[in-house]
Amino acid sequence: MDLATSFCLADNWDSKRMLRHLPSVLQRKFKVVLFFLLLLALLIHMVVDLAFSSGHGSCGCSPKITDPVGLLPADPRVAVQNKLNLRILQDFSGSNGSLEKGSRLLGGTSYPGGRSSMDHQGHSFKHQEAEEKIEWADRSKLAALFEHPLYKIPTPAIKAKDKLFVTNSKIKFQLKSSSSDEWISSSTADLVHLTEQMSKDAYPPWLRFNTDINRYELYGRHDPTRHALLEDLATQKIVSSVQKPGGTQLKIIMTFPNKGKALFKPMKQTRDQETPADFFYFSDFERHNAEIAAFHLDRILDYRRIPPVSGRLVNMTQDIRDITTDQKLLKTFFISPAGNVCFYGVCSYYCSTEHALCGKPDLLEGSMAALLPGEKLAKRRSWRSPWRRSYSKTKKAEWELNQNYCTQVRRTPPYDQTSRLLNLIDLTVLDFLMGNLDRHHYETFEKFGNDTFLLHLDNGRGFGRHSHDEMSILAPLQQCCIIKKSTFSRLQLLATEPYRLSDVMRESLATDRLSPVLSEPHLKALDRRLQKVLATVKSCLKNGEEKGVLLDDQGRQQAATSEQEKKKSRAA
Repeated sequence: MDLATSFCLADNWDSKRMLRHLPSVLQRKFKVVLFFLLLLALLIHMVVDLAFSSGHGSCGCSPKITDPVGLLPADPRVAVQNKLNLRILQDFSGSNGSLEKGSRLLGGTSYPGGRSSMDHQGHSFKHQEAEEKIEWADRSKLAALFEHPLYKIPTPAIKAKDKLFVTNSKIKFQLKSSSSDEWISSSTADLVHLTEQMSKDAYPPWLRFNTDINRYELYGRHDPTRHALLEDLATQKIVSSVQKPGGTQLKIIMTFPNKGKALFKPMKQTRDQETPADFFYFSDFERHNAEIAAFHLDRILDYRRIPPVSGRLVNMTQDIRDITTDQKLLKTFFISPAGNVCFYGVCSYYCSTEHALCGKPDLLEGSMAALLPGEKLAKRRSWRSPWRRSYSKTKKAEWELNQNYCTQVRRTPPYDQTSRLLNLIDLTVLDFLMGNLDRHHYETFEKFGNDTFLLHLDNGRGFGRHSHDEMSILAPLQQCCIIKKSTFSRLQLLATEPYRLSDVMRESLATDRLSPVLSEPHLKALDRRLQKVLATVKSCLKNGEEKGVLLDDQGRQQAATSEQEKKKSRAA
């Protein structure tokens, strides 16, 4: 083979080898080009994002508030909906999921006693709320409601005999350091060893609340003591916890360092759980959120006959188990298989391991209700309701069988006095709006005799079924066909769009630390039930004269006050 032939063969070999490696070379170049294209697209995307955010920040728009711990946005509905979404997720994960635990996972810090940093920032929250209130005051239905003339009707002049406790500059209330933590007046100071004296201005909120109770109301419409007391119920350190004796379900009395006390009802149901239709009313759960909502509804109706109630997250370990002196209660604590702290207490219903209350892992929601003065200081009288249910699975009460039952009631003291029956019908309206069938007794302060308001206590079995309106609760109104004119006027007002009951309730409940307290179906049920109350009154008006149905209670009070003044003038 000559040299030329050898070169030809070599050239052919190199050409074949280049053709064989050409696809891999092209693939590598294609990958490099694709990489640079992707990089270019990413850079363009980043430039566009930076330009957009810069332009958005330069505008005068207000950013949306998305703080998960509950700072109130411009629209209260947004805040409620955000908290409701969080609540649904927590309720899905467990029966006693807490809002505070969710906020702790989102960045909050916990501290002894089961309260998160949100509780420590209570004053800053109030400051934030006050600033934002200026922005949406024009849209606040609740503020507009309390500015309405119907909510500015003055109460009768309060004299010494109309006060539950008579105080003056020479009489100071004193605290004793005994285990009962009662407070007493100095007129009986020789009964106990006194350790501290204070003027009324220095009273803790719970003591101011007690000393301001009078014949006509538990607290004033705009009394600042109510705000201070609610704050104490939600934030004061708990130094003692013992189970309340008696009752069908578990309740705990908790004591604060300032000698104040509260009744704690623990969470038993989630917000979206509805009482089964097959449950008898006397075996239903007592719901902590029903106690909270009842207080707000009572105030919106301008009754002011329920002591202040606040929601609170309690650390079951530090606030109950480690400090209780109640050995029976202590023996019911245990650790669940999931590692959560649980207890069940001692009571007639639902106090067993099958119905134990478990924390997450030891945080538990509950309602904290301010206690009224003790029986030794302000004796209360318990009255059996004429429209009490039979509390039997088979029997019916007399009022359920006799439509003329009211005639019999009105002949019986104290219902022969129209004012007592009107106050009972006020309570009937409240119970119907809540869906509360468990009103077997009510109480009054004995000092004021029959001429006083009814205490609207023990509302835990309300707000159980939003899908059903129990019309039998309205039996006193249906059978007697009388109602206070002021009550009817306020109910009509709450049925109008500017003051819609569900809206003002939603706004009022949004201020509670366990918000949302009620689910939306319960709020909508309030509007539906309100229309049924108004329809019942209108039916009475069709069958009788207005003056016999709508009684001018304000005129009666003013006339009575005027008559008392005239008698006093003549005597002078």
